[in-house]
Amino acid sequence: MEITIEKIIFLIIIVLIFYVIFAYNGFVKRKYRVKEAWSDIEVQLKRRYDLIGNLVNTVKGYAIHEKEVLTKITELRSNFYNLNDVKDIDLNQRQMNDLIRNLFVIVENYPQLKANENFKELQMELSDTENKIQAARRFYNQVVMDYNTFLKIFPNNLLNLIFRFKEEEFFDLESQEESKRVEVKF
Repeated sequence: MEITIEKIIFLIIIVLIFYVIFAYNGFVKRKYRVKEAWSDIEVQLKRRYDLIGNLVNTVKGYAIHEKEVLTKITELRSNFYNLNDVKDIDLNQRQMNDLIRNLFVIVENYPQLKANENFKELQMELSDTENKIQAARRFYNQVVMDYNTFLKIFPNNLLNLIFRFKEEEFFDLESQEESKRVEVKF
C-alpha cells in the first residue's frame, strides 16, 4: 500500500473533522455544566430568601421600631426574583448580606427574641443555607473557570471564532465590603 499526498491530506481532513466535532461537543458540555451549576446556586438563593422572609416575620413582632432594615430586606427579597444577570444577583446578595448582619446586630437588643425557638431554628437553617450557597458558588466558579479556559486554549480559541461561545462571569459574593465592620445607627 502506497502512501500518497492525497491519502495524507484525506487523513488530515478526517482528523480535523473529528477534532472539530469533539471540540464543539466539549464547548456544549461545559456550557451546560455552567448552567447546571448556576441552577444549583439559584435553588440555594431561593431557599435563603424564603428563610429570610420567615426570619423577618419572626423579628417583626419584637423589633417594631427597626422597620427600615426589615423593609429593605423585603425589597431586596422581592427584587431578587426579577434578576437574571450574574452581576445584578451578585450586587443583590452583597446588599442582603449587609442587611442580614445588621439584622443580627439588632437582634442582640432583644434577649427574648434570641431565646425564641423559631428564631433559633431559622437562624440555624439560614447558616446551613449560607454554607450551601458558598459550596454551590465555589462549584459554579470552578465550572466557569474550566469553561472559560477551554474557550481560550489553542486551538479551541480559533474554533470559537466560528462557534462564538461567550465567556461566563464568575459569581463572587466575597468582597471587601464583607470584611468591613457593620455599623448600626439607631
